[in-house]
Amino acid sequence: MRVAVLSDIHGNADALLAVLADVRRRSPDAIVNLGDCFSGPLDIQRTHEVLSGAGVTATVRGNHDRALLDPAAMDSWDRMSALEVTAEMRDWLATLPATAVLDELFLCHATPLNDTGYWIDAYTDDGIARRAELAVIEAKAAGVAQKVMLCGHTHVARMLNLPDGRLIVNPGSIGSPGYVDDPPRGTRRVFSGSPAASYATLDRIGGRWSAALHLVPYDTGPAIALARAKCADDWVEALATGWL
Repeated sequence: MRVAVLSDIHGNADALLAVLADVRRRSPDAIVNLGDCFSGPLDIQRTHEVLSGAGVTATVRGNHDRALLDPAAMDSWDRMSALEVTAEMRDWLATLPATAVLDELFLCHATPLNDTGYWIDAYTDDGIARRAELAVIEAKAAGVAQKVMLCGHTHVARMLNLPDGRLIVNPGSIGSPGYVDDPPRGTRRVFSGSPAASYATLDRIGGRWSAALHLVPYDTGPAIALARAKCADDWVEALATGWL
């Protein structure tokens, strides 16, 4: 069995198209999406059209997906896209579950308990990601019976095996390789170090799961122009370089 794992598209239709082309080349049996589909300064309606035709098997709700349905929860990214969210898009977002299970896979956006926490990463004040302490990772995995646990949210790709053999995979972000947190969370700068779109694949062979992380280059020029038009300077920098 092969599964492609998408996450944190953030309205970047061009990055999504590039990833889906790469996914099709790998012939997965299923595609899953870990949420945060639209928020940001890019082309969210085109992203919705592409995503609707992508044959995604399961999608879970991200924190920005939730915020687009609740004006009180919106941050700057959500406000950039809120006026472009159609009734059809809102209806779809309202159907998304917080978590899901597909075969031996557990899906969530950030952690099993919430959609804004960090699971396998911890961050210093300068926004540099490091692996969280094993005891913290294991505590958040308690009660999850599936062999593979999938999370996104951080936009930084990472995978690790727990001592009990379970696998945790964060595929990174398809559409946003870096971000600056809004207050009151501070001014943490998180970045992947590459402008390429990121996703993951999982393979089960002989009852054992393995994972691979993939970086897909694409023409970032149109996305950068959209971000520049909305004065989203941090987006421009991250899309162009992968750094902030």
